[in-house]
Amino acid sequence: MLVVHQEVLPKLPTSEKYDLVDQLSRSSKAVPRLIAEGHSKRHQKAGFQKYIDDAHAEANETIVGLEQCRDLYKLDTKFCADLVDTYDKIARQLFNLAEAWDKFKSRRRKTLP
Repeated sequence: MLVVHQEVLPKLPTSEKYDLVDQLSRSSKAVPRLIAEGHSKRHQKAGFQKYIDDAHAEANETIVGLEQCRDLYKLDTKFCADLVDTYDKIARQLFNLAEAWDKFKSRRRKTLP
């Protein structure tokens, strides 16, 4: 998130202020916020799962935004590829966490009387 805000967003034209800059800013900031909020609701049946799913979606949205920056404004291809790779790993980790959480919840329900 910090790299996106410090090194990508300032390179975009002012004409993108209310479109790509705004969307990329929000999606990149949303990932850690949603994880934190989900963690605080992990005691709820579906609370944690919903926030992890939303964080996963925001990570994927950030990937698309970064690819658009690269393609539309010819940002450094290697730099963008590294950021996309980082967000792809985050998205995969969130997906795996959601799957594991779902299995954990199902297993807990089966063992309760």
